[in-house]
Amino acid sequence: MSEPEYGILIIEDDFRIAEIHRAFVERSPGFRVVGVAKSAAEARALLAEAGDAVQLVLLDAYIPDVRGLELLWELRRDHGQLDIVMITAAKEVETIQEALRGGVFDYLIKPSEEGRMAQMLARFRAERSALASKAEMSQEELDRVMARGHGGAESAGASRALPKGIDRLTLVKVVEGLEALGEPATAMQAARQIGASRSTARRYLEFLVSVGVAAAELGYGDVGRPERRYRLVGSAVPWLEAP
Repeated sequence: MSEPEYGILIIEDDFRIAEIHRAFVERSPGFRVVGVAKSAAEARALLAEAGDAVQLVLLDAYIPDVRGLELLWELRRDHGQLDIVMITAAKEVETIQEALRGGVFDYLIKPSEEGRMAQMLARFRAERSALASKAEMSQEELDRVMARGHGGAESAGASRALPKGIDRLTLVKVVEGLEALGEPATAMQAARQIGASRSTARRYLEFLVSVGVAAAELGYGDVGRPERRYRLVGSAVPWLEAP
């Protein structure tokens, strides 16, 4: 049985940012962008046309034809089956609190990083999959699904199964290598630290980003080219211990 594909609607009035978010989504397996809306009017029309093809909305707080978070509450009222993620430059606690009261799945502050977006999408996919696979849930199962604030469905202390292509012993070396370097490191620096190829190091580093254990940020090398640098931001223990 093939994995489900989730449709995403991007509501963002800046076409450059919208295209960045589209690229992030399209590099995440199991997701596709159904449409991009620059206004509330376009969003309404796209949702009316798309029907059930949209499961997740990426919503900017600043849309030209609505005020504040009016569109969030409208989507909540008229499209209760949708999950909504705010992706916005709004950092005000009042706005964040209102978004949380509106039941947003996540809140990302611009400029959003691809690793953080991938982490959110992975949590979304894991939660949808968990809820779709059962008619009932125990408290323990529900607690795991709802542990979004602590690393999502991959969180909460218990050992986690690793995806294909990620070996536990190599992952241990990568984590220990980052700890030993003590500062944000490039894939090449991590590769040298653990004695592996750059492509191998990068694959493991991106996995750590996707599960919220590491974060990636852009830096500039000696020749002035931007490069991704990785740092640990969470506990890798659930991924390092055999299930």
